[in-house]
Amino acid sequence: MAGSVASRITEQLFIKKMTQKELAHKAEITESAVSHYVKGDRIPRGVNLIKIANALDVTTDYLLDQNGESNKKSDFKVVKTLIARNAAHMTKEEKVELMSILIGDE
Repeated sequence: MAGSVASRITEQLFIKKMTQKELAHKAEITESAVSHYVKGDRIPRGVNLIKIANALDVTTDYLLDQNGESNKKSDFKVVKTLIARNAAHMTKEEKVELMSILIGDE
């Protein structure tokens, strides 16, 4: 479970273009603690889990991978955000390919 929490925190840091230091500051926890969570050495518990979830604007269930349906919605939001951020850097062919995959014409 530590690995999934670590990967979800790391993923959210990437999506939100936030550093570990910024997360620590925003969540009001130590940089050392954030580093341990991101490495998967420790799992945030209790109040720190809530603080991290709030700072990343996700649920604690999402971080702990406890609710599959909620995660599907969050995963869709993540994918949508990544596509939106990268659309300007995609070629026309890549955009057409992506649209084809999305509508199931492939």
